[in-house]
Amino acid sequence: MTRPPLQAVLFDMDGTLVDTERLWWEAVQEVATGLGRPLTEADQPEVLGRPVEHTADWLGRITGTPGLAGPLHREFSDRVRTGIVPRPGALALLDALARDGVPTALVTASPRSVADSVLAVLGADRFRVSVTADDTASTKPAPDPYLAACRALGVEPARCVAVEDTPTGVSSAEAAGCAVLAVPSLAPIEAAPGRTVVASLEEVTAQRLRSLVRPRLRVLSWNLWHGGAKVDDHRAKQLKVILDAEADVVGLQETAGTAARELAEALGWHHHQAGENLGIISRHPITARLGDPAVGFYGAAGARIRFDGTRELDVWTAHLHYTPYGPYEAAFDGLSPAELIAHEDVRLAQMRQALRQIAEAAGATTPVVLTGDFNCPSHLDRTDVAWPVTRAAEEAGLRDSYREALPDPVRDPGHTWSPVHPRHEDDPALPEPQDRIDYVLHNGRGLSVLDARTVVTGVPRAWPDVAGNDWPSDHAAVLTTFELNPPD
Repeated sequence: MTRPPLQAVLFDMDGTLVDTERLWWEAVQEVATGLGRPLTEADQPEVLGRPVEHTADWLGRITGTPGLAGPLHREFSDRVRTGIVPRPGALALLDALARDGVPTALVTASPRSVADSVLAVLGADRFRVSVTADDTASTKPAPDPYLAACRALGVEPARCVAVEDTPTGVSSAEAAGCAVLAVPSLAPIEAAPGRTVVASLEEVTAQRLRSLVRPRLRVLSWNLWHGGAKVDDHRAKQLKVILDAEADVVGLQETAGTAARELAEALGWHHHQAGENLGIISRHPITARLGDPAVGFYGAAGARIRFDGTRELDVWTAHLHYTPYGPYEAAFDGLSPAELIAHEDVRLAQMRQALRQIAEAAGATTPVVLTGDFNCPSHLDRTDVAWPVTRAAEEAGLRDSYREALPDPVRDPGHTWSPVHPRHEDDPALPEPQDRIDYVLHNGRGLSVLDARTVVTGVPRAWPDVAGNDWPSDHAAVLTTFELNPPD
């Protein structure tokens, strides 16, 4: 499990760091009252968190008075010059983030001239970057200002927390993909997924901001191809794949009896080797080993992994029998869908046994991930055949993470068999059917799919000239990134 570091905190200015939201409201109220149309609470969405130009256009339309940007700007600037007051807790939080080395940015819908006045009070050196209404084509509630700040800092929006005080600003930050800490000033803000609401910055610490960036789990499913022995220096190449993928847990098949232990020892990880063929390695502690530890070449094995110190996740790896192979029977023998389904009996029995083991081990709320080489296509890909193995997993409540992330099988086929077999091994005159037969499934309990992809290093040479390949397998691997949601 990887908890991404908090890469940056992005602060709104008016009403969040300084008490200018009140000054802006008073400035607009002054101008509006002079035009015979005092503001009411219902006007807040057109004023709070909005740039001068937006409010000027809105007030101009409802009063029939054009050219209000200048008067509004002057009225607000006069108040800013004499009335800037940092919000309670603002300076202490900025100082705490600076001590921890967390970059900060100022992201405001105010013009540069106003932002510079505020920065002079707060200290411009407190912020690595500042983005104003003058710096992007669109400002809040569009995501542009927050995206611009992230680009300038070289950070990912999903690994940042935006601190806002208005619904308009919250919309901007959430549209950019940031986690949000809302500190309402004048307008109320409701809590929501990915959004935390507090009464004051005095309640906020750097650690609390870190906690808002949800941890992620990167799971790799990989058939090692007889432990990798067909390829020179295979163990070093396997380690490089795992490190480059930034995997947290790897479900292994064809481990040749020792690969799980050897990989885990080289990485300083935990491992479970089950029988001669299956293994699980994890950068986080394994608290229980699940299933039959002496499982045969085909079957399933699992491990319970502890993350966040207390929460646990069950990860399983499965390898199902390779023959008869449905894609061959479809491509070379012309079998009908009914015949293909009938020939899945061995794999279907193995999958049902694995699903029983998974259900018996897991609690009612346990997150479960099933990795594996199923040696069969998915009913989600080849819809002409209701492939029963993947259907059985779906009916048991397991979701296909690759198809969640990439739902179009035509555009994203996700083939894992085979990067080294473009032609059939026994008859080079025949093209090898390319299929997705390796999977990362999950039960959705506390897990959300952020991304999924196949992994192959370089451009592997075809069988039998494989010894020098960078990629040490005949399967592509599958890598899924999950977001770990708070427990219920």
